[in-house]
Amino acid sequence: MSERLAAAVRGWLPTPSTWPLRVKLVAAVLLLVSVGLAVASGATVAALRTYLYAKVDDSLLATQRQMTEAAQQGTWGRPTTSGLQLPSQYVVTVFPATGADRRVFGATFYPDEPDIPSIDISRAHRLHGKAFTVRSVEGEGRWRVAVSPLADGSGSIALAVSLATTDQTIGRLAGTLLVVDAAVLALIGALGYVLVRGSLRPLVSVESTAGAIAAGDLTRRVPESDPRTEIGRLSTALNTMLSQIEEAFRDREASEAAARNSEGRMRQFVADASHELRTPLTSIRGFSELYRQGAAGTREDTDRLMHRIEDESTRMGLLVDDLLLLARLDQRRPMARDPVDLVELAADAVDAGRAIQPDRDITLTVEDPDGAIVVGDEARLRQVLTNLVNNALTHTTIDVPVVVRIGDDPDDGGRVRLDVTDAGTGLSADDARRVFERFYRVDTSRSRSAGGTGLGLSIVSAIVAGHGGWAGVESSPGNGATFHVHLPRDLPPTAEPEEAVS
Repeated sequence: MSERLAAAVRGWLPTPSTWPLRVKLVAAVLLLVSVGLAVASGATVAALRTYLYAKVDDSLLATQRQMTEAAQQGTWGRPTTSGLQLPSQYVVTVFPATGADRRVFGATFYPDEPDIPSIDISRAHRLHGKAFTVRSVEGEGRWRVAVSPLADGSGSIALAVSLATTDQTIGRLAGTLLVVDAAVLALIGALGYVLVRGSLRPLVSVESTAGAIAAGDLTRRVPESDPRTEIGRLSTALNTMLSQIEEAFRDREASEAAARNSEGRMRQFVADASHELRTPLTSIRGFSELYRQGAAGTREDTDRLMHRIEDESTRMGLLVDDLLLLARLDQRRPMARDPVDLVELAADAVDAGRAIQPDRDITLTVEDPDGAIVVGDEARLRQVLTNLVNNALTHTTIDVPVVVRIGDDPDDGGRVRLDVTDAGTGLSADDARRVFERFYRVDTSRSRSAGGTGLGLSIVSAIVAGHGGWAGVESSPGNGATFHVHLPRDLPPTAEPEEAVS
């Protein structure tokens, strides 16, 4: 039964290993203070006891010597004690050398007399000048005793004084020290708990912050403390670590989002490419089926079918070439680093546009011919200008003028700006936002009838980005459109290319 009760108590009481840190610290402080107070109080009581007993012994031995001398003048009936300063509680015991019964005298009747053993002459000589303690015959009283032999050899005399007053004094001091020690421990415990709790409050904040972070709130931070303290340095280190963790999580989320977006774009790209390739392949298959079924009855019909097959094959070849070019650009291969005169490239693009549409008004404006030199890949930059001019010719009517302008970038003197402006119907905000996406067409039917692949502006954007620049469009419905390209005069620092993008 007792074992089960002890086990139940142990299960109910928390073990020290499960105590909170503040309780452990306060308990450790109280334990150390308790040991210190116990040692100090014990030493104080022991010192007082030694001091008081020494005073009792000095007084006892002096009085005992006087009483021994006085006993020579008295009778065995009662020693003479006149002129002696005796305590209020004393007992005189005479031990006759003849072996007769001892005789006991006292200043007053004191029933709780000391239990002094029989003392003969030889033992009296050995104990002479020394004091020793005996207990009362009855009760718990204690007595201090001094013994000396009588000079005439007739016996010995023992003087005993009560230690009740002395022990009461020592007991009162011990009780007082116990109360004081308990009060000191209570005060230190209360103050220590308050101080430790206040000192550990930042750790509670750390615990709360850690819990919030574990729940998913990575924006939480530990309150800053004095960096000269351990907790302050811990808070700084934790906040630094939390910032790095939050940044790592953001980077991971951004990477995952980019991967998802890239996967989505790839799926869309594959779907669009498949759709675009399927159109000419379907046409080629259809014309081939017509030829196989004998639909070409005359040579003119055969030539017409072969011409259509050739056109669709050419269109499919252009689409494949554009896809391969975009794939190479996506690999971020180094561009050639040669001086390129944009004015010359723009003039060639304008001449080519005039050759395609002789009745179209196409003009070239150059602000500073000497300032239109950039470093880059001439073939790719020529394709940029050709695609922009062809885009304007394809998506506007022949009566709409087209202006090609080359000048300094007003926002960055280290760049050249190239604009291709038309006064056509313009673009909606959504079209302007998506016009550089791959396979995006503002007018599907017109684009396909004109032989476009929907990749021209995407190629422009990719080539310009490969040169460290960017492309954009300014347009609104009914106000025409301006496609602008911003190119740095020199390519960003890269390793020398092994071969140009081709």
